[in-house]
Amino acid sequence: METRSNQHTSIEPNDPYCNSLTAYSRFKTREVKIGDVALGGDKPIRVQSMTTTDTMDTAATVAQSIRMIEAGCEYVRITAPSLKEARNLENIKQELRAQGYTTPLIADIHFTPNAAELAARIVEKVRVNPGNYADKKKFQLIEYSDAQYEAEIERIAERFTPLVRICKEYGTAMRIGTNHGSLSDRIMSRYGDTPLGMVESAMEFLRICRAENYHDIVLSMKASNTQVMVQAYRLLVATMLKEGMNYPLHLGVTEAGDGEDGRTKSAVGIGTLLEDGLGDTVRVSLTEEPEAEIPVARALVERYTNRKDHAPIPALKQLPYDPYVYSRRESITVGSFGGANVPRVIADLSHMESITPAVLSAVGYNYSVPLDKWNIGDLACDAVYVGAKEVDFELPGTLRLIEDSNVWKNRPRREHVLPLFNRDEFFQEGGSVGSVCLVNTRTEDLDESLVQMLKNTANAVLVLSSDNKHRMPAMRRALCTLIGSGVNNPVVIRREFNDLDADRLLLRAATDAGALLLDGMGDGLWLSGGAQVSHRSLNSFSFGILQATRTRISRTEYISCPSCGRTLFDLQETTAMIRSRTDHLKGVKIGIMGCIVNGPGEMADADYGYVGSGPGRITLYRGQNVVRKNVVTEEAVDALIDLIREDGVWVEPVVEGIS
Repeated sequence: METRSNQHTSIEPNDPYCNSLTAYSRFKTREVKIGDVALGGDKPIRVQSMTTTDTMDTAATVAQSIRMIEAGCEYVRITAPSLKEARNLENIKQELRAQGYTTPLIADIHFTPNAAELAARIVEKVRVNPGNYADKKKFQLIEYSDAQYEAEIERIAERFTPLVRICKEYGTAMRIGTNHGSLSDRIMSRYGDTPLGMVESAMEFLRICRAENYHDIVLSMKASNTQVMVQAYRLLVATMLKEGMNYPLHLGVTEAGDGEDGRTKSAVGIGTLLEDGLGDTVRVSLTEEPEAEIPVARALVERYTNRKDHAPIPALKQLPYDPYVYSRRESITVGSFGGANVPRVIADLSHMESITPAVLSAVGYNYSVPLDKWNIGDLACDAVYVGAKEVDFELPGTLRLIEDSNVWKNRPRREHVLPLFNRDEFFQEGGSVGSVCLVNTRTEDLDESLVQMLKNTANAVLVLSSDNKHRMPAMRRALCTLIGSGVNNPVVIRREFNDLDADRLLLRAATDAGALLLDGMGDGLWLSGGAQVSHRSLNSFSFGILQATRTRISRTEYISCPSCGRTLFDLQETTAMIRSRTDHLKGVKIGIMGCIVNGPGEMADADYGYVGSGPGRITLYRGQNVVRKNVVTEEAVDALIDLIREDGVWVEPVVEGIS
């Protein structure tokens, strides 16, 4: 990933991006009124979604909007790709009001200023994308002199100012929504495909608004890459603070996908920012019906209703790392933990009645009795914690057992078995275990004596958890203490949930662990749940969180946009079909986009792209380059697979069996 360039920014690693790194406090933004539902200031964090119907189908759009509103949607966004759709917003609005629904409407605009100018006279808010509102992307790198660049800004102002003035006259709010994948050629030429480029893209338009004394503005920095998304929002807030601004933030991970993966990626990106008090409205972008997004958004937001009531965490004035650039915390190699190793996954089987080969199937290991062989899957955990349980069969060679230290001491030494010490036991041993060991502690117990013991024990892996209600910042504070003290032992992030169902557990684990992993902290992940959540789910969640943070790639990644009125095929059905044919291609990223608006730009991270280009027609991409145009929909999935084959990336799926 590209690092930011100091040539074009005054933001330094210790410039603040939130009120506090340890005490929960929402970043105070200016209040923006959107119809009768204001956001920012002291208002609750709002949730919203976007219709997937054809905007010209008034009845269908109204019906879907009502379903969204009744699910808890506080703003309804509707695409207006041309003047005819913008005009029909009036009919949609009138029908909703006639049925008693006063929820504010937002027009989503990309390439058509005239549609935006009309929509701004009808709805309560317009969203514009600075990457394509006044520019047509040609994927060209151009060397601009300062004078030429300034001339480009003047051209944009001439195109954009009429909309600003209309919004100001009609009391219409605006979201300036930067997307990572659709930065203009001008921004790409000067700043590259970076979080800084995203911020500057929005700031260009924001400065035009401010020159017109127009301030009913919301900002967003969306990306499908969670590292980029979080860094961009942080950089945006730091930039606003430098310039005395405090506009509200719309949070979202664009093209998150569907199902478990979409929820994981959304929670990682959105949750990381919410933890630091950033965000005034949330949209979870799933390739599902829009009303399915609302419960996920509400579950993410509800955690912060009473978050201020948490145990104090020692203040952290400076971070010992750069929060605007990803860099992994340096650690020594202890066994398979730390160093250059990817973060390890630990499964907790300690509450099982007994440990048998069949039990391990839930965590990626399938045993064949007739063949006496193990089949190891892509989502096979690296270690299992068994507590005091006996394991009396031969394990696959890649798997490690973790036993309670008092049990481990009384059993014959085995290379694949590691002891887990609590704090007191670790001190009793004096750090002289003689082999790889794990030390379990809470952030509340990480004092100077334990820090020094770890520093002098080169074979110890720290397993870190917290009882603080504000857990992620408590964990981050502890990890910063280790960095500041020169402790470079590997650290496993441990998170225990005993009273949550699978859906909420996933969102909270993705937020708490994902936020740390995005900042390069964590050499392993250990999730535990109660009886409501299966070991298979917990194992899948762990790998999904690592994948969503780009810290360990274990499966195919799909960058899939949520449907909207611009979509040219059944996005949900097509995504499911492509997934069913390609989900064994570990590490390959496939973009599935409903239209050219969410086409080559939004799938900036993808290796291959499947993009709607017209009714019944698909364009295939390799990276951002068109490979085949106007492929009929019925042949497009096969054509995509043929393209992957041509590149030598395709592997045949393994029929379930024993290797």
